[in-house]
Amino acid sequence: MHAASSKKDVRRASCPNASGHMGGFTFLGLLIIVAIMGVGLLAVGEVWHSARQREKEQELLFVGNQFRQAIKSYYLHTPAGHQRYPATLEDLLKDPRYPSTQRYLRKIYPDPISGSTEWGTLTNNTNKAIIGVYSKSEEIPIKQGNFRLRDKDFEGKTKYADWLFTYVPAQNSSKSGVTP
Repeated sequence: MHAASSKKDVRRASCPNASGHMGGFTFLGLLIIVAIMGVGLLAVGEVWHSARQREKEQELLFVGNQFRQAIKSYYLHTPAGHQRYPATLEDLLKDPRYPSTQRYLRKIYPDPISGSTEWGTLTNNTNKAIIGVYSKSEEIPIKQGNFRLRDKDFEGKTKYADWLFTYVPAQNSSKSGVTP
């Protein structure tokens, strides 16, 4: 009988009993694994957010330059040579100076950073016409350098609202009195 009871004692020492002493190690190991996965997901979330922000910046550069090009086209295609800027952004959708439909933009694009179709506008001093647009976002840009030549003024800017997409015609000696 003594040999049978010693086998039971050996079995009890290697298996968790009803109070679950060895089950605590399994639970602790599971908690550590969950914590490591949480940290990993946090890192993935940060990378995803940065990648999404860079995509929005590229889209802002594209859309802003579409507005810049539309303002330039509007200015250069003024009838009878009296070049002027649009009074509103809607003038870029349908030019009121022509009897037929003249479009410089297909639609007022939303600001990729804020998601709003409300843009900040820059006006000239003479007749308050629109010479450019900018995002109203106060967020800090990720991109700080390595811009294309047309956007070189954006280098080192501290917020998207400082990225000004303007068209100002080059000054030459025959038009020295022109004020954009």
